[in-house]
Amino acid sequence: MTRFVARALALIVAGWTTSAASADLNNYGSPYTVYQPLNAYSWAGPYLGGNAGYGWGSVENNPTKPSGFVGGVQAGYNFQNGSPWVFGIEADIQGSTADDRFAPWKFSNPWFGTVRGRAGYAVNNVLFYATGGLAFGELRGETFGVTESRTNAGFTVGAGAEMGFAPNWSAKIEYLYVDLANSNFTITGGASNGYSFSLVRAGINYHF
Repeated sequence: MTRFVARALALIVAGWTTSAASADLNNYGSPYTVYQPLNAYSWAGPYLGGNAGYGWGSVENNPTKPSGFVGGVQAGYNFQNGSPWVFGIEADIQGSTADDRFAPWKFSNPWFGTVRGRAGYAVNNVLFYATGGLAFGELRGETFGVTESRTNAGFTVGAGAEMGFAPNWSAKIEYLYVDLANSNFTITGGASNGYSFSLVRAGINYHF
């Protein structure tokens, strides 16, 4: 009886060993299909967030230099395929308190937005990027109770850095130069007026 039990146990152990070895052989060499290396931070996918900052600039052919706080929302999508290079597109819309008065004229920029491409290099959870594209917004002029506004499209360029600090969350700081194209304003005697400004802002994004 003792010999029978011993032989039965030996057969069971041998069966387990064979099964384990077979499983190891089946798993060994199987393709690893995830694009990002194990434990690497991935920037790929859509995101949505908000930002706040400060802008300052000048009006073409007018002494006013509107400046003020800005804030808004942004949304975008990043592409990354197993390398540190990250490419994407981002759009934002901003409200602005930027204004200035000189003599009888006051100019303000109530709102603006951008649609930009982004290209950057990621060091794990830190992304350094350059950005540029389309800018659009309103320049509003006032004098002696008369208000005149123009909405124009122009361009923007800039750079920034973004850091992932928690699962699905990142924070960024960014500089943009924005140039809204000129339009002729009656209140300035038909002069061609446009608003160009610098913007520094910080933001936070949620990655889906």
